[in-house]
Amino acid sequence: MRLDKYLADMNAGTRKELKTAIRRGLVTVDGKAVRDAGFHVTGEETISFDGEEIGYQAFAYYMLNKPAGVISATEDRRHKTVLDLLGERHRRDLFPVGRLDIDTTGLLLITNDGALAHRLLAPKHHVDKVYRAAVTGAVAESDILAFAQGLRLDDGLTAMPAKLRLLGSSPEDDVSFVEITIHEGKFHQIKRMFEAIGKKVLTLQRISMGPLVLDKNLPEGAARPLTEEEISALRSLS
Repeated sequence: MRLDKYLADMNAGTRKELKTAIRRGLVTVDGKAVRDAGFHVTGEETISFDGEEIGYQAFAYYMLNKPAGVISATEDRRHKTVLDLLGERHRRDLFPVGRLDIDTTGLLLITNDGALAHRLLAPKHHVDKVYRAAVTGAVAESDILAFAQGLRLDDGLTAMPAKLRLLGSSPEDDVSFVEITIHEGKFHQIKRMFEAIGKKVLTLQRISMGPLVLDKNLPEGAARPLTEEEISALRSLS
């Protein structure tokens, strides 16, 4: 890959900043200054920027606590994206794993590991995705059974069997608080599942995806790198 891309991937600076630094001779490859930003490197070399060695990490993994009003995309002309929340110096090959609606909050994995993303998202792997929601009306045993059997959605497709658990209710507000576990990720799936039983989702938050659980100490809009334990747990998925 290009030398400036290598350094940008490792958050050493923006491509523009790095091209300037390279021209100034601040970057060395195996001890020799290289002034060509397009110089080809493999990642096996010893590369230093302003005297500091910059090792290459092939994959990066971040946990984001997505706020409402932000879209799950890599770029958008009208809305702030989840990658914008990482700041200007995030590596450019990152993408969100799956999609949360603009008004849905909670756990979102951001990575550049395409194979892992496929394992997490493919319905055949049956990776649990757990959400908490507030919905209109009283959730009854018949609703829980309907989720367990699978629901026919408004476009004729069927949502796979899911687990619906009642956490509490506010009868005076006619609101129920629930936890939903699904294995797939159709467009607006949970909202459409509740519409199929005559209810409306008021708030929706994802709290886990497979073994990855939303860090309770991570504020909305903030992100952090995954721990080695979290990465190992994700990689152990079959």
